[in-house]
Amino acid sequence: MSESFQILVLPGDGIGPEVMAQAVRVLTSIEAVAGMKFNLDYALAGGAAIDAHGTPLLDGTMDRARRSHAVLFGSVGGPKWEGLGFDLRPEIAILRLRKELNLFANLRPATSYKPLIDASTLKPEVIESLDIMIVRECAGGLYFGEPRGIEQLPNGGKRGFNTETYSTEEIERVGRVAFHLARDRRNQVCSVEKANVTESGLVWREVMTALHQREFADVTLRHMYADNCAMQLVRAPKQFDVVVTGNMFGDILSDLASMLTGSLGMLPSATIGTATGERFKPAVYEPIHGSAPDIAGKGIANPMAQILSVAMMLRLSFGMTKEAALVEQACVDALAAGARTPDLGGNHSTAQVGDAVVAQLERLISAPNSIA
Repeated sequence: MSESFQILVLPGDGIGPEVMAQAVRVLTSIEAVAGMKFNLDYALAGGAAIDAHGTPLLDGTMDRARRSHAVLFGSVGGPKWEGLGFDLRPEIAILRLRKELNLFANLRPATSYKPLIDASTLKPEVIESLDIMIVRECAGGLYFGEPRGIEQLPNGGKRGFNTETYSTEEIERVGRVAFHLARDRRNQVCSVEKANVTESGLVWREVMTALHQREFADVTLRHMYADNCAMQLVRAPKQFDVVVTGNMFGDILSDLASMLTGSLGMLPSATIGTATGERFKPAVYEPIHGSAPDIAGKGIANPMAQILSVAMMLRLSFGMTKEAALVEQACVDALAAGARTPDLGGNHSTAQVGDAVVAQLERLISAPNSIA
């Protein structure tokens, strides 16, 4: 083996372990031919960790994440743990990973695959060849701002409050990620906020404008209010190349964009920080869908998003660009051959879709010159 990579695998809750198993199968297929060694280190996170250890993420697991080249994360949470309070909710696991690993940019691609044109609720001509990258700031904003809390009111009611806050440094670092990505794509960035009604949005727009003029004048930049962006994503989504926005708007808009492609089960994500050379270490890779406890254990969950998260990991953290492209093509070919779970209108099981992707991947790998 010419190189080895340490991967912390956190399968999560609900359908997480089911789809993770298929993603690991894909990693095994790549490992067999690519001259690489993937050392997989499994641990609990989210609700599973709460049940076993009383906390969403053990300190020891956090230490293992720091020592890893990448973290492959499953979905966490579910109704079982909803009454535990904010300090113990399963989602603390991913929030802690992002914060303590200094990961601040969540990359969420929304790609329309030709075999799934009919799976979207939008007209085919609206989404054909769709390719959007949403860059969501994920270490600040409303989800992390202080003060925050719940207080009792004199009249017996309650008041919940959160603070939306962004600094120049926070905006510039995620802005640089977006501009650099755009240079390798169609060279267009749309910065999204609510500068018309919020001070944080106004600062966001001012900082992005100054950064653009100072360092990225070769990239086309436009600004858009978040509500208009939501409308435009449905009306004319192909106008967008790279969209960069804050934590809350990125959360909402990326879920909206996922349905342009036909299913939430198709969208992977990468959460990165500052690159070391041309690689991101550490980084967290996960599907954007939830743990779907209503279908957990039924064997019908769509594993594509988790598998495509592996492709993002290969490309961004390991520099395995060709292998990443093979995984992505294997997913497209499997879909074209009819391998679809019920969310995409098919009747294949999770394992059967995994079988199809692995078979297509092995076919591609066996082709002449398929691996550099």
